[in-house]
Amino acid sequence: MIAIGCDHGGYELKLEVINHLKERGFEIKDLGCDSTASCDYPVYAKKVAEAVAGGECELGILICGTGIGMSMAANKVDGIRAALCADCFSAKATREHNNANILCMGARTTGPGLALMITDIFVDTPFSNDERHIRRIGMYS
Repeated sequence: MIAIGCDHGGYELKLEVINHLKERGFEIKDLGCDSTASCDYPVYAKKVAEAVAGGECELGILICGTGIGMSMAANKVDGIRAALCADCFSAKATREHNNANILCMGARTTGPGLALMITDIFVDTPFSNDERHIRRIGMYS
């Protein structure tokens, strides 16, 4: 299951990502927000991060205006490796090398077509399990 959350700036893109992932057969846990009314992104970052860190969901996706605030807030939760990605290479590399478990994106910086490609790459790319990456992750986990 994939947990997803957003603030008001990411609400519309969140809906597109949810529909796309459901069409691909993924089960989604939508943790809000539920409109474009102004809200506080750390609330939703924490909900998604706790769902992933607690094992309820395998991966998470967070969307705000830039993705920066969401990534900063999510990374405060133990066990979370949230990565802000605005390109396909970064989405692939962060899964392979960092075993990132939350994808953060900016709805005001990344168009919907690219955001869906980034999402697909993130959810489809496994961690490499290379010893050097395991060792490096252990240095900051």
